[in-house]
Amino acid sequence: MAQEVNNSVQNGKDKGEFTEEVDFASMLEESFKETDNEVTVDGVIVEIRDDVALIDVGKKSEGRLYISEITDKNGNLAFEKGDKIKVVITGYRNEKPIVSHKKAVKKEKVKAFIENYNEDDNTVFSVKITGKNRGGLIAESSDGIEFFIPRSQIAAHDPQTLIGRNVKVSVIKIDKENESIIVSRKKPLDEERKRRKDIIQELLDKNETIEGTVRKITTYGMFVDVGGIDGLVHYSEISYKGPVNPSAIYKDGDKVLVKAISYDKDKKHLSLSIKSAQPDPWQEIEDQLEVKDVIQVTVSNIEPYGAFVDLGNDVEGFLHISEISWDKNIKHPKDYISEGEQINVEVIEIDLKARRLRVSLKNITPKPFEEFTGKYKVGDVVKGVITTLTNFGTFVKIGNIEGLLHNEDASWDRNVKCKDIFKEKDEVEVKIIKINAEAEKISLSLKELQESPIQKYAKQHNNGDIVKGKILEIKDFGLFVELDNGVDALIRKEDFGNLNPNDLKIGDEIEAAIAFIDEKKNRIRLSVKQFSRLKEREALNEINKDDKMTLGDILKDQLK
Repeated sequence: MAQEVNNSVQNGKDKGEFTEEVDFASMLEESFKETDNEVTVDGVIVEIRDDVALIDVGKKSEGRLYISEITDKNGNLAFEKGDKIKVVITGYRNEKPIVSHKKAVKKEKVKAFIENYNEDDNTVFSVKITGKNRGGLIAESSDGIEFFIPRSQIAAHDPQTLIGRNVKVSVIKIDKENESIIVSRKKPLDEERKRRKDIIQELLDKNETIEGTVRKITTYGMFVDVGGIDGLVHYSEISYKGPVNPSAIYKDGDKVLVKAISYDKDKKHLSLSIKSAQPDPWQEIEDQLEVKDVIQVTVSNIEPYGAFVDLGNDVEGFLHISEISWDKNIKHPKDYISEGEQINVEVIEIDLKARRLRVSLKNITPKPFEEFTGKYKVGDVVKGVITTLTNFGTFVKIGNIEGLLHNEDASWDRNVKCKDIFKEKDEVEVKIIKINAEAEKISLSLKELQESPIQKYAKQHNNGDIVKGKILEIKDFGLFVELDNGVDALIRKEDFGNLNPNDLKIGDEIEAAIAFIDEKKNRIRLSVKQFSRLKEREALNEINKDDKMTLGDILKDQLK
């Protein structure tokens, strides 16, 4: 055996390398140096003591066998005095043999394994690493068979870390002479790597759909077993909808169809895809759907800015908050729709390249402005609610639309502003004074529902009355005069009479006759010229003592 090893070593040196067989032999020989004196013999139990049993092994002195080797876990002895027992002489202490029954049993099991071993058997099996020696590691199978793993076949940076662990091995050499079984951890690992590499390459080359088993679900995806290899299905590769939570759809053990899409050799990372194993639903969209189509969808997710809707074929559309209702003051989509609700929507955009589909809910509902104009007209009096107060007025919501009540239409008093007399959510009755169909704007008035100062003034004054007022404004076309109770009147330039515009200034008091009062348009016209004529007529009447003609008659004459 030693000569054989030396020859093999020499042959290896001549070739500039050492063969694996030489390595095994040298490692095994080193391991045997520690157990050269171990001999298996048949002994007889001659005495059983508290801690040892004395065994007759044909030597001058009986061998010492620790009682624990023939005692079961319940403390019962497996042998009695006088029984034959197979033991291994492991050494001597004070010329007295030290023997082991367990080692003898292990040797018998090894011998039986060797006798029944088939050289064509490449079975991979599990062993537990129980210890080490200078040559490598000692391992044991679950049925008590001992194996030897040479250093070159351990495939671990630090062999010490394997002690106590179960590892996969396969037989690489049987030493019948020394009754030893040499196994390799490296060989199964190499074969497994090659098998994985071949399977992965085949998956990538064929680009076929295969069935896998969900093995573990994480927050970023899930691991799927395909032919004994785990690949990662990232959460973005589960559905054409986009990233989804895998735990909401799958559980461990589920069968799924996948395709291999890439392999990272450095990280040894296989990427799989579920969505790639399914028909592309966007192809159906291109073939079957057009803008303006009305479709039924299910609200799948609601956000403050809008909602995602499921078309039912792994495609999601987006319903922006501005497309939910014609109401411009919508606060949150949840006020109008709820998750799981089925709704009809109109397709307003299809972008196949970006895989984006936008829909509208409001487009299939009546337009509020059209509803309003079909129901109301200029001059109608309606009730509404104050929604927004501004510096220039307030918006009033009437049904589903808003109209503007400007400050100048809120009160006959120019100093009054809407924010002085209203607060949000107040109910108010207003009159529609203008409808701009093109701009979709509605103008409202509150003051037109109230008696105007001119209407009140008209109850106490008539055409031809002589009145006094103060000049408010001087314009090229005439004067604005403030009468009693804040009523304004106009004296046009052609009605100045003998007045010299250059002599007039704001605040001056002026006297004139009422030319006419227009209650509908809330206007009063004064005339200094008519006032002068009336005065002249009065003077003539005094002279002629004509009591038959009144000042009103004279004014009526002038207006004909």
